[in-house]
Amino acid sequence: MIPGVAPKPATPLVASVPQPRHMFVLGAGFVGRYVSERLLAQGWQVSGTCTSAAKKRELEMLGMNASVFDATEKSNGYSYVTLNLENVVHILQQATHLLISIPPVPGIGDPLLNLNEDLKGILSHGNLEWLCYLSSTSVYGDCGGALVDEDHTVNPKSESAKLRHKAERGWLSLVDDLNLSAFIFRLGGIYGPGRSALDTLAKSKSLSQRQKLRESKQYTARIHVADIYQAILASMSMRCARKIFNVVDDDPAPRAEVFAFARSLIEMRYPDLITESPDANSTESDFQERIVPAEKRVSNARLKKELGVKLLHPTYRSGLQCVLDP
Repeated sequence: MIPGVAPKPATPLVASVPQPRHMFVLGAGFVGRYVSERLLAQGWQVSGTCTSAAKKRELEMLGMNASVFDATEKSNGYSYVTLNLENVVHILQQATHLLISIPPVPGIGDPLLNLNEDLKGILSHGNLEWLCYLSSTSVYGDCGGALVDEDHTVNPKSESAKLRHKAERGWLSLVDDLNLSAFIFRLGGIYGPGRSALDTLAKSKSLSQRQKLRESKQYTARIHVADIYQAILASMSMRCARKIFNVVDDDPAPRAEVFAFARSLIEMRYPDLITESPDANSTESDFQERIVPAEKRVSNARLKKELGVKLLHPTYRSGLQCVLDP
């Protein structure tokens, strides 16, 4: 090549370059943002929703096309543009992939499913080829510690679990006649950088009431956010599927065991960081919420066999070690 002279582009090759794939993330929170950042690095176009103007600015700085959408806000009294039906139509018709990471809202359910037939029409006339709804293993309810797979009868007990299961059915029903791949991922407790037992201990943060309710559980399903991303990528290669997958690790260990290990990691690295147990000064004598039993061991066999996922963090030990030493 002669220095300073650009070669003439080969027109046929340029014309054949495909347009970047477009992921629309409904709920770019902890998981949605993690996935979005990595897809952007791979050259994807990524749009997403969040719940505040501040988060919108953060997502835009990453390179996302972000919109504010808070299903719990009914007054529409924002000083910024809130995602409305027109925006949903436009984004969904452009997107090739849709990740739903918005939890159901009490009294509302899944906010997007409330569009009903309008939503089905939008999806059927757009470019969508893949859809994934992020659910929870809570839909199984209490199984007495039994090992449960995706064919196990669901028996949600809490209101949030019931709404999750209703949303699962709603999404699968919605896409039943559409020519796209659809997945339900039942996630265990999600952790990763900035959201783990290490972070709770380092911040000397008192446990929430919900966390205290889990103290007596013998089994707790969990999953590192990096392995959720792995599962999402793997599912994109499956065509015309209507599949439910448990996305959990191999070790449903008790929460107390996980926190004990996290404490040992911190004390070895930063011996003066933790001065007391997060609950040392907690006094809630009037706390009377009943513990809802939910003992089960959740199988990830289908995840490994059918999606071919080899977990980066099969146990909380490697997962927490990676959070400490990324």
